[in-house]
Amino acid sequence: MDGVIYRGNQLIPGADHFVQRLRNEGIPFRFLTNNSQRTRRDVALKLRRLGLHADEDDVFTCAMATARFLAQQKPGGTAFVIGENGLAAALHKNGYTVVDDDADYVVVGEGRTLTFEMIERGVRLVEKGARLIATNPDPTCPTDAGTRPGCGAIVAMIERATGRAAFSVGKPSGVMMRMAQNELGVRSAETIMVGDTMDTDVLGGVGMGYQTVLVLSGHTTRKDLDHYAYRPDWVVDSVAHLPEELFHGGRILAEAV
Repeated sequence: MDGVIYRGNQLIPGADHFVQRLRNEGIPFRFLTNNSQRTRRDVALKLRRLGLHADEDDVFTCAMATARFLAQQKPGGTAFVIGENGLAAALHKNGYTVVDDDADYVVVGEGRTLTFEMIERGVRLVEKGARLIATNPDPTCPTDAGTRPGCGAIVAMIERATGRAAFSVGKPSGVMMRMAQNELGVRSAETIMVGDTMDTDVLGGVGMGYQTVLVLSGHTTRKDLDHYAYRPDWVVDSVAHLPEELFHGGRILAEAV
């Protein structure tokens, strides 16, 4: 959740007080992430090590959304996975079998362990009829060492090679957003999306009819807003500067990646 809750391995000042206030006031929330590498348990552990009170159920990942979506589309199906443990674990939990051949779906996430051989196999499976799914459309992933190609960049190779467009489940897709909202049991009018990117967090929130807050503690600047036809409802420096009215008139959905 780089840019909203923490930067690298350091909490953004005030993030811990923000999360604790949500708990103290009984405001339901989820940490939404477009990173499919870790399970929700892994993400919660990282947050606790940074000093936050975070439970496994507080986290909702694009891997979870992807696995649940596929289980709805084709229960008990098979998938060839280009990604890491968080994605495979979510698929298993939702009744899917990970295979190397004769897959119903080619499911692409992000990570450091993929090989070009995996891309080749994905291309051939799609050519044979497997449907192409991306956990998210993000072209890059921020890391402590710098930028790494993200899921959107990886799946683009298969899209270009096969001429098939992937269906993306993660933010800004309404598929993931609605699933997370349903977990909270709230209406769209009660939901607030807090994020640091216009292309995923704010765009997704606008599309779902949520109130949206852009925090400038990530990579987006006020000047960047001029490039977009849509705008967030609020622009603040960080989660430590959220307007008081948000805590009394709405529900916080996510501190998003």
